Parts: sequence; C-alpha cells; structure tokens
Amino acid sequence: MGLFMAALVLIWNTRYRGGLAIISDDKTLIFNVHPVLMVIGLVLLNGEGSHFSLPLCFLWGAGFATFWHPGGSRNSRASLLPWHVFFGVYIYVLAVAACVTGLLEKATFLQTNNVISRYSAEAMLVNILGVSIVFLCGFVILGIILPPTGKGDVLRGSVE
Repeated sequence: MGLFMAALVLIWNTRYRGGLAIISDDKTLIFNVHPVLMVIGLVLLNGEGSHFSLPLCFLWGAGFATFWHPGGSRNSRASLLPWHVFFGVYIYVLAVAACVTGLLEKATFLQTNNVISRYSAEAMLVNILGVSIVFLCGFVILGIILPPTGKGDVLRGSVE
C-alpha cells in the first residue's frame, strides 16, 4: 500500500505537474517536491517507523523517567502506556489529515484556475492518492491497536 502511494504521488508530479526540481527558475517545479516529501516522508515513513518522529526527545525523557529511573513503579509504567499509544496515533492521524487536506487544496486550486477538469485523469489520480493515504492510515492504526498474534513475546515470556 505504501509503495502504491509513493508511486502515485511520483506519477502525479512527474506526468501531470511537469516534474520535480529542487533548484529551478520555475517555482511550480520546486513546489512539486512538497507533496512528494509530505506523502513519502510524513505519512509513509512516519507510519512505518512511528517511534522516530519529532517528539523523540520528549518520548525519550518520559521513557527514562518512567522506565529506567529506579523510583518508577510498575503501576505508573502501565498507566503511561495508553497515553503513549493515544498520542502516537493522534499525531499520526493529524499528519495524515494535513496531507489529505493539502492534496484537496491543490486539486481545488487547479480546478478553480481551469488547469484541470473535475473528472480528468489527474483529478482521479489525486483522489485515488488521497483515499489510499486514508486506507494506509487505517491499516497503521489497526496494526497499532490489535494485540500481537505470536506464540509469545520476547520481553514477556512465552504464552504456553
């Protein structure tokens, strides 16, 4: 699903928007890098490695105070876990919402300026990209909230 999203955003910006450029006299080519980085970086990579995000220092500090500090009790550790999961999922959903809103905004501007029509191939590609981002978000959240289905956990010991 993630590779599909990455391919869609690259196809959209290279085939329909004229390409990508970091340095160019054409500002639209420079802006075309933005949706590619948002989808691949913020949504795909953040979903794959959700613990390597911007609040890493805060998470490390809270983890140190809760788990490695000798004064932390098992009950305080257990009570922190739901909040950790909640804020991680919340931040990821906000990133996905920002990405999908940006796609909608770009498509709306293109349609308002009569660059693309409402049912053109480019408009359909952008809509499929937005829907696939939402589906990936759902799969990431499902993977986070579902309990693991292994025979046992290395840290907790065997279930048997």
